[in-house]
Parts: sequence; structure tokens; C-alpha cells
Amino acid sequence: MPDMIPASIARRSDAISIARVICIVGVVYVHAWTGRGGADLDALRTTGQEVLRWVLMEIFGRSAVPLLGFISGWLVSGSRRTRDWRDHVGRKARTILLPMALWNILAILLVSGASRFGTLAAPQPHSLIWLAQELFILTRNPHINVQMPFLRDLFLCMLAAPLLVRAPGWLLWLVVLAAGSAHIGGYGPPILMRASILFFFALGMLAQRGAVERRVAAWPMMAAALPFALLTLAQLIATLRPDIMLAPVVAASLDLALRVSAALFFWRLAWALAGTNARETLLRLEPYVFFLFCAHLILIWLFGPVLGLAFGRLGEPLYPLYLLIQPALVLVAVIGIARLLTRIAPRTAGILSGGRLKPA
Repeated sequence: MPDMIPASIARRSDAISIARVICIVGVVYVHAWTGRGGADLDALRTTGQEVLRWVLMEIFGRSAVPLLGFISGWLVSGSRRTRDWRDHVGRKARTILLPMALWNILAILLVSGASRFGTLAAPQPHSLIWLAQELFILTRNPHINVQMPFLRDLFLCMLAAPLLVRAPGWLLWLVVLAAGSAHIGGYGPPILMRASILFFFALGMLAQRGAVERRVAAWPMMAAALPFALLTLAQLIATLRPDIMLAPVVAASLDLALRVSAALFFWRLAWALAGTNARETLLRLEPYVFFLFCAHLILIWLFGPVLGLAFGRLGEPLYPLYLLIQPALVLVAVIGIARLLTRIAPRTAGILSGGRLKPA
């Protein structure tokens, strides 16, 4: 009989899948519909509802995302297939770059179309350069699918992965240092929209070499949670207190430290959840989360204002309830759309999900 997979390896695989679910569902909070523009949001900055939105964004959104880059680096570092540049890049083009471009096309057709032929206030194409930037994120962040620079930068990291997996540890540490310095200094574009993605990608490769994931999984939960909680509190205070003017380098360093502590905490949390009764439910959601990542902003653009008519905008009485349940609403809609697409056009569903959704 074939050897059984060791329990620790199986749990690690489950924890990786669960971490993806936590991170990507949390990203919805970053882009949650508010019904407010920049000036209104600034005026509501210290209100209870805006503080709630900020906390959800930072804890479950921006702070969880670095773990996705970390996991990607960890996985490619441990895969023998990464060393074959042509095969590796071909696979990543099919599972990252192609879905990114197709979802950006859908965003333009649906969101800009609703703006042109309806009442939605949204960007519209006005030049071929604008279209190219929205589709492929050449030198700037897109105006509609603002989450897609992650996939764009991740693909660039994947292009370099066959070289990075052969690099000695000291060279990988130099990459981490350079990417971290670029993030702190505000550099990156137009090569990388977010230098922090390369930072966590290379850090994940180093973690795989040193089996860091095992050591973090063995930490007491409090040891993982406390640095994250303290750094989140420090950033919240700096955000709410206009009299505290942090130098840009200090603010960016605090931001990067918060993201590192978040990645460690969410990995420890995912490992813990992999040993609970919640495991099966979270694993059933995992095939849908790439689809969720790509589709959620289109749904928020189109349907956020519609539901906002019932719940109200940020600052109105029912808005906190709307804010809290937005990830669940979007997830339910995505699962329904993905299941329908898998039935009627399985090949299309497979492409749009980066190969995660298979025919029933």
C-alpha cells in the first residue's frame, strides 16, 4: 500500500488553503462600498463607523494580504517544477496573467458599461493607453480593478523565481532588504506597483529553506497575536491623532513591521483552524477564493450602491451592519456565479479561476 501522507504535512496543506480563504475574504473589507468620496471620508475620519472600517481594513484586509505573497514564495521554493523556466512561466501565465487580463476586460465591459448606459459613477475608457493600462497594469494602478496589481507583481516575481530558487541564502536576503527598503522609501513603480510583494515573496522562499512555518505553528497563539495587536494599535493611534506627524520613513517602516507581524499571526491562526471543526467548511470555500479575489470589486461597483439604498452610506445608522456582512454577501454571490459557470461553461470557469474550479 502507498505510504500515508504524514499528519503534519496534511495539516500544513490545509493551513495554506485556510490562510488563502482568510486573506482573500478579508480583502473585501479593503474595497467595501461606503457611498462616500475622498472629502467625505476625511471628514468622517474619527467617527466610530470610520474607525470600525479602518480596523476591519487593516486587520482583515491589508494586513492579511502579505501572507498570500509569503505563501506563494514558500510554494515555489519547494517545487522542483520551478526550476524549469519555460514550464514554470507558462503555467503562471495561464493561472495568474491570463485571468488578470480577462477579469480586467470584464470589469471594463460591465462597470464602464453600467456607467455609460446607466447611472453608475465609474471610470470610462477614453484612450487606447487607458485601456492598455487597465488591462495589463503597465506603469500605473488601474482605476476599476484596483486589487489586480497584486497579481501583476506576483507574476513578475514568478518570472524571477527560477533564478531565485537557485540563489544562495545571502542573495535572497539582499533581495528582501532591497524590496523592504523600496517599500519604506516609496519606490517600486513602474517595475513593481508594490515592492512589498517581492519582499514577502522572497521572505517566503527563505522561510521554506529554514522550515520557519513549522516553528511559527508551534508558537503559543498569544506570542503570535501580541506583536500584531500592539503594532495595529500604534498605527491606529497614528491614524486618528492628526497631531502625531510621523516621518514618511517611520510610517512606512511601521506599516511593513505591521504586515510582517500580520503574516505570522494569520499563519498561526490558519494552522490552529486546520485542527478544528471549521476546517472542512473553510476547505470547501478555498476553490472559490481566487474567483472571489478577481470578481469582488466588479460586484461591489455594480451592486454596492443598490444595497446601499437599503442600508445607507457610511455614517448612517444601518451602515455598520452592511459593512460587516459585505464579505459574506460577495462570497455567496461569487459561489453562485462560479457554480453556474462551472455547469454551463466549465472551460471558461477554469480559466477565470486560474485552474481552481473543475467541472463537477
